[in-house]
Amino acid sequence: MARSIARNTRVDRDGLLDFLRPRHRVVLMTTRADGRPQSSPVSAGVDGQGRLVVSTYPERAKVSNVRRDPRVSACVLSDDWNGPWVQIDGTAEVLDLPEALEPLVEYFRSISGEHPDWDDYRAAMVRQGKSLIRVTIDTWGPIATGGFPARLAD
Repeated sequence: MARSIARNTRVDRDGLLDFLRPRHRVVLMTTRADGRPQSSPVSAGVDGQGRLVVSTYPERAKVSNVRRDPRVSACVLSDDWNGPWVQIDGTAEVLDLPEALEPLVEYFRSISGEHPDWDDYRAAMVRQGKSLIRVTIDTWGPIATGGFPARLAD
């Protein structure tokens, strides 16, 4: 059986965004008040300005953490556990309603496409009191795959 060899592929911003757009499984890492990391599995999309966007509730730890320290990291995973992934680092901001409403529409579109009733969706977001975390991507690593180091190929 052939061994899978780990790979790292450096990409420019356009290549990164092409990689991110179809992938929505993300572990968002924020910083707790005591300095330790907080990891949150989330569904994320990419908005029209190339920012990572996450729908959330204002009571969540990740929101409190971002309000206090906007530096975040995110590990964007493929649907296939053994598929490629990338870590991004950026600066986050929290949008609350009513400012968050249209960005929440864009978030939905980036993941699921068109909604059958946008008025109903908007009303649901208001009823639920949703917020949106928006991450401006500052740096990113290579697109990576797991596997054996090349020295063990044979």
